[in-house]
Amino acid sequence: MGKYFGTDGFRGKANESLTAIHAFRVGRFLGRYFSRGKAERARVLVGKDTRRSSYMLEYSLAAGATASGADVCLLHVTTTPSVSYLTRTEGFDCGVMISASHNPYEDNGIKLFNRDGEKLEEEERLIEDYLDGGSLPLATGEDIGRTVDYVAGRNRYLAYLLSLPRVSFRGMRVGLDCANGSAFMLAKAVFDALGANTYAIGVQPSGTNINLGCGSTHPEALQGLVRERSLDVGFAFDGDADRCIAVDERGRVLDGDAILYLAAKDLKERGELDGGGIVATPMSNLGLERSLREAGIRVVYSEVGDRFVYEEMLRQGYLLGGESSGHIIFRKYARTGDGILTALRVMEIALGRKTPVSLLAEGYRPLPRESRSVPVEKRAAALADEGVLLAKARAEQLLAGGRVLLRASGTEPVVRVLTEGERKADCVEAADLLELALRSAGERG
Repeated sequence: MGKYFGTDGFRGKANESLTAIHAFRVGRFLGRYFSRGKAERARVLVGKDTRRSSYMLEYSLAAGATASGADVCLLHVTTTPSVSYLTRTEGFDCGVMISASHNPYEDNGIKLFNRDGEKLEEEERLIEDYLDGGSLPLATGEDIGRTVDYVAGRNRYLAYLLSLPRVSFRGMRVGLDCANGSAFMLAKAVFDALGANTYAIGVQPSGTNINLGCGSTHPEALQGLVRERSLDVGFAFDGDADRCIAVDERGRVLDGDAILYLAAKDLKERGELDGGGIVATPMSNLGLERSLREAGIRVVYSEVGDRFVYEEMLRQGYLLGGESSGHIIFRKYARTGDGILTALRVMEIALGRKTPVSLLAEGYRPLPRESRSVPVEKRAAALADEGVLLAKARAEQLLAGGRVLLRASGTEPVVRVLTEGERKADCVEAADLLELALRSAGERG
């Protein structure tokens, strides 16, 4: 991770660690960088989620890019995968998404895509150098760029999603939790157009309620909706809709690992699982690899983050990969996680098999686990703390045959704790030990 950019872009508290000035300077760099050596203006595509600060950052970034001579097209409120898709299909030099994904509304972020709709990497390092004191010439006269609305782009993305399913959803009762975020207009429009009877929650964004007690990180509301309305299935997205968590007709959660399992088996049975395997991350349940091995499917691991999942998919030649959090990449259709696309694929699999969603993941046997996000400012120091190392050793001893993972988040000032074993009680006890040790290390600084 760099000084500003982590595993998924530049993220921090709005107007504290990520300010309007930062956004302006990122825009200045993008406009200049992508204009070099071109006879025509660089074209930059910008989308945002619903949080209050997204408007400020959107216009600051656009001002910077146009001041450097680029033209900026504004999608306004849209999803991260739509920015990726439109950047690669509509000839943009780069795409920008203003969002902090699943984080609370106080946070925000800047995600960057290259002309192929893939997340930038090398350019992030160059941007960091510029943010720390670099200078660039300003465009003048007729070289100054302009900003235009590009709402038509959202419609093109919607049309693309609608073109993917090969079956009608007519008669299916579907619940959607849009997290008061980017999907609040798009997701229901897609499912309605495909014939589903759609029931949506998390569709009243206020600018301060994104991800608040809803969406993929809080599926309880969707579980209640599915049970109360006797729905066939439910899907929960996160703030920028690049994640999807499913809820079956019994009200049980199918996380990203369960979706990877059912999607991998479906592709294999149809002879479309290129390479015979999938990509997951160390945060995936050990039961995923064991269950897929029994089905003759290989699991390869990447670093945490859908960028790294995608890169490993390219290396392996695989078409499916993802994370337990709900980032699922169907490489045949997208270059990043796409929550709405994932929901469409689950629907298509269920309808194609003429079976309830609860039966799609039969054969997947996850191990009991406990996960925590422990607030720690100095994460690297805490992970090297003697007390934390001792607690980790004790936890590993307690979970003999299981595993312990401690990871500094690349998107929040927290340490992720994951314990996994044969008994849930042991997982909880081990997580308690680790959380206490991390909090003590954080207090010591």
